[in-house]
Amino acid sequence: MKHNISIKKVEKSKVQDLDFNNIPLGRTFTDHMFICDYENGQWNNPRVEPLHLIPTHPAAMALHYGQAIFEGMKATIDIKGIPMLFRPQKNAARLNSSADRMGMPNFPEGLFVEGLKQLVAVEQSWIPPQEGSALYLRPFMYADEPFIGMRAATSFKFIIIASPSGPFFTKRIKLYAETKYIRAAEGGTGEAKAAGNYAAAIRPTELAKAKGYDQVLWLDAIEHKYIQEVGTMNIFFKIDGKFVTPKRDGAILDGITRMSVIDLLRHKGFEVTERPITIYEIKEASKNGTLEEAFGTGTAVGIAYIQDIGFGDETIHVSNKNPVGLDINKTLNGIKTGKIKDTFNWMVKIEKELA
Repeated sequence: MKHNISIKKVEKSKVQDLDFNNIPLGRTFTDHMFICDYENGQWNNPRVEPLHLIPTHPAAMALHYGQAIFEGMKATIDIKGIPMLFRPQKNAARLNSSADRMGMPNFPEGLFVEGLKQLVAVEQSWIPPQEGSALYLRPFMYADEPFIGMRAATSFKFIIIASPSGPFFTKRIKLYAETKYIRAAEGGTGEAKAAGNYAAAIRPTELAKAKGYDQVLWLDAIEHKYIQEVGTMNIFFKIDGKFVTPKRDGAILDGITRMSVIDLLRHKGFEVTERPITIYEIKEASKNGTLEEAFGTGTAVGIAYIQDIGFGDETIHVSNKNPVGLDINKTLNGIKTGKIKDTFNWMVKIEKELA
């Protein structure tokens, strides 16, 4: 189904001002954005227009009651110069799963994908050509109804903005296992990409960084021993030749890179188990030499190789090498750029006629 998306372009692009070899993280934005309004029970007026500030009433309900969700994804260009999206239908479905949990209206999944295509087609000159770089896409939805009162809002905005990005982590990272603060609990909003989840993580992350770590390794809310995920990533461990990753229990994000890495690992012949994992199991595996490697997975980071985990006053050494993680990262990047055949049918091309 084709959607009637209007397009209004800027008179002059800012892309010529961007140094693609030195992209400041999260601070540079493209010329346009996609926007759609929810009023009177339906989504209206989908459009691509020049990026601009959004007038917001001081009583906008997202500011007071937190009805705000988002997605993260990337556009790349293949070896023929064609813009590509990685599994956008999965992001569309996950956005609506988040919306359901947060009492927000579903956004039409076909319009989600079509809006992405139209925006990327307009902004394709902003896609960095370097290996590991991409055009980061941030679809988000928030309640903009001006009302002070505890109920679901009746008007919302759905917007997609874009920001060119280089590789996220270029070195091995160190995690700090948090035993005081929690990210999420079963029955909460941990599986939703809700803005409030990340707000609650800011203070513990800053404390971890002050101790010399890169991100927080979140543990469960009850016993503070079961591993959930990392600040911006899901996590995998290779123990005695086999991979394990925390199972989805409603408290961890259903990562699209996570599900793709599981498929790739199994395709490459590895056994992958989704199950509860304790920090003590990882500590013991490090001690007895069966902990071979670990890496985080996420849209923004891709594959991030983990060197150490801080746990209390101890340091759990993971590994100095990540042969499988490196191979998975190379394979993912190869699929996204067309250098490796997409046998999984993950990639969606942006048709030339859209531009």
